[in-house]
Amino acid sequence: GYVPPRTEDLTGSNIVTDPVPTTDSGPLLAPEDIERARTRITGLLDGLGTAILGQDELLEQVTICLLARGHLLLEGLPGLGKTELVKALSALLGLEFRRVQFTPDLLPSDITGAPILQDAESGRKLQFQPGPIFANLMLADEINRATPKTQAALLEAMQERRVTVLGESHPLPSPFFVLATQNPIELEGTYPLPEAQIDRFTFKVLVDGVDSETLAEIITTRQHGQTPELDVVCSAEELSELFEMVDRVHLPRAVAGYIARLVGATHPADPGSPEPVQQFVRYGASPRAAIALASTSRAAALLAGKPNVGFDEVRTVAASVLGHRLILDYSARLEGWTTGQVVDVLIESVAEMANELPEDLAG
Repeated sequence: GYVPPRTEDLTGSNIVTDPVPTTDSGPLLAPEDIERARTRITGLLDGLGTAILGQDELLEQVTICLLARGHLLLEGLPGLGKTELVKALSALLGLEFRRVQFTPDLLPSDITGAPILQDAESGRKLQFQPGPIFANLMLADEINRATPKTQAALLEAMQERRVTVLGESHPLPSPFFVLATQNPIELEGTYPLPEAQIDRFTFKVLVDGVDSETLAEIITTRQHGQTPELDVVCSAEELSELFEMVDRVHLPRAVAGYIARLVGATHPADPGSPEPVQQFVRYGASPRAAIALASTSRAAALLAGKPNVGFDEVRTVAASVLGHRLILDYSARLEGWTTGQVVDVLIESVAEMANELPEDLAG
């Protein structure tokens, strides 16, 4: 029979037990399920590592976001391999891939598609011509170089997985991911993404440069900067099974409570918010952030070979989920505070358990 796992197996504490034997998506993962998932994920990470050198932490974050079926925003200076990373991911998964170069003159219909007048047996009529967004994986390259009106064309697609044109809705392929690259907003010719658009990205990951040793390897082995040919390592059916496994990773109530308190503490009015949040944060994270934390924590647990989510997995993804969703007050810039620093304070100050043990029992 099923024995409820002690919370110490999941979070390092033996305060409570979690009596839930299954997830909403089915039975808990068996060891053979986890091993099969890790084999596929390792193959994907190895393939990405072959294409993108010296960025192991970045590749793990990208993989976690993918397994959680989220959208990803990559920010970094030009030439750091952001576009190559997305192309490599598409090749390794065998997904239909489209790239859109965002420019100031790009129109929403250039992305979603538009009705075109065509001849038919009954006469000429308007027929919808799908745009490049109708793919499994869409690369929105330099998304913040397009106008806000064009950026907003992605809102419905990223949330509802469909596109509505002239009152008619068109479903997008499944799976559907938006992977966008963004230049730092300080660069000339960029438009800040609106808050509603930013909130729909599950992760925002900063892409930094590599060290001199990795750079030497790149210029030695990658003539003209070309990446090697990549074979498919995970079919559409295998990827679908990975998604199902992520949904079956168990999220204990104690960890769910920690996620809720962490997101709540991003709001200045919350009684549990630390002083830097009260001083520098104007608007905190939305409920969508809590959902994203839960789903990506499940993916991080599967990546680590665990059938349950622990506090460590939440901390692993917190910066990528929360950082871009916090809107800081102008005083934060004057004091030199960034959203990353605020998230670090949140992780340090928000307790894992809502009620600590009494001192006479804690020892």
